[in-house]
Amino acid sequence: MFIFPLIFIISFVVALREVYRGKGDGIFIFLIFGLSMYTTAMSVTFLLGLKAIIPAFQFFKEVMVLCVLTLNVMSLRQRPKFHLIDYLIFAFLGYTFLYVILPIGEHGFLKRLLAFKSTSFYIVAYFTGRLFDPKAIYINKYFNYIALLTIGAGAVLTVEVLMQQQLQLYTGFAEYCYYFFNIEPNGSFGLTTTFESEGGYRRFASFYANPLELAAATLLALAVILALLTRDNGRFKAKLMGWTALLATLFCIVFSFSRAPLASYCLIIYVYALITYKRFITYTVHTAVLIGAVYAAYLFAQFEQNHTGIIEVFVNTIDFSNPSSVGHLVEWIEGIMAMIQSPLGLGLGTSGRVAGTFGENVGGENQFIIIGVQAGIIALLLYLTIYILFIKMGLKWVKRLKGKERKICMAVLLIKIGFIIPMLTSEVESSSYLSYMNWLLSGLFISVIMQQHSNKLQPATT
Repeated sequence: MFIFPLIFIISFVVALREVYRGKGDGIFIFLIFGLSMYTTAMSVTFLLGLKAIIPAFQFFKEVMVLCVLTLNVMSLRQRPKFHLIDYLIFAFLGYTFLYVILPIGEHGFLKRLLAFKSTSFYIVAYFTGRLFDPKAIYINKYFNYIALLTIGAGAVLTVEVLMQQQLQLYTGFAEYCYYFFNIEPNGSFGLTTTFESEGGYRRFASFYANPLELAAATLLALAVILALLTRDNGRFKAKLMGWTALLATLFCIVFSFSRAPLASYCLIIYVYALITYKRFITYTVHTAVLIGAVYAAYLFAQFEQNHTGIIEVFVNTIDFSNPSSVGHLVEWIEGIMAMIQSPLGLGLGTSGRVAGTFGENVGGENQFIIIGVQAGIIALLLYLTIYILFIKMGLKWVKRLKGKERKICMAVLLIKIGFIIPMLTSEVESSSYLSYMNWLLSGLFISVIMQQHSNKLQPATT
């Protein structure tokens, strides 16, 4: 098990060495190989009796982002031109920071600062990517790293499935979560309830924090792999590693047993087919939806005779009567009511993962509601506007860009679309790996766009 903290440390050291040499894109090495297994690395470190050094490890990601951001700022040769999205993100970051310095809410300054780090620090990762020169980044290499990571996750998952035992049972996960986050093991398997599904089915997480993070990381991987293997003319060209990585994504999404990400997995493939004019895929999806609707009607008809097994899970998901769906509805209603009563928010640390650690969570299980409960309607509208603009810009520029710029654009577009449904049922931004990778690539995408604008404005030479 020591291999996980070892990979975490080595990836940090290697990335830091690259940054020291002036190669800021080395941050991708740490984000991909270090942050993906962050929680597992920390829990194994705790299991080995080294809990005293865990707080230092926990700040590696912030230190790395700030170092690269500083390097990028110092490397600027001229003042960058900002995009509308840049200004909106500046506004979101500044507005939420007001909730740190102003005595809004019941929490003290340190707790508000901790909640701010969870709520908005990923924006710093965005500006880190935004100040990169896309021409200086060999994006294919890092996208291939994500494909290799996905294959590794699939290999670990295969062992878990064959043994019918989650890896987290052996990494000290439950003890680590209780000690640092006050989360008691409350599931049937000695872990949290996220590791089990209705009907007693085990849910697996590979080396990620939990099955939900595995599922969301699989969506990110699928988006990246599709972008990596698609040529400028829309042709999909994959070799053995590419097909293995895609198969691994399918394996991971199935055995994470997470319904919202599974729907998003299909949505990513469908949107990809639309933007690359893969008519066979679109026709197949349409046919599958029709067959699925017929099959769903059949399951509902059979439900009266059979109330057990996968039929019950399926039907209870559709009609929102299973405990998980009911829990989502309760949290959503509570959060919406809180926003109606306090349009300017209840203060940082009142909703989401950090609030859960404090034991005073209001609403939750929805990324948008969590932002609205803490920082109010204005912050929520800013976040939604930014998100919608990214999708709009992605759809616009994926038809215009070529080469690695197109790969970056397509990856960001598919990631944003793929995360929509999971964000309705979980706090996706609480995962450092997901949020930092998502926003770093998002910043890089806007840098590509602004570089394209700059090239058009330059006078032609004779």
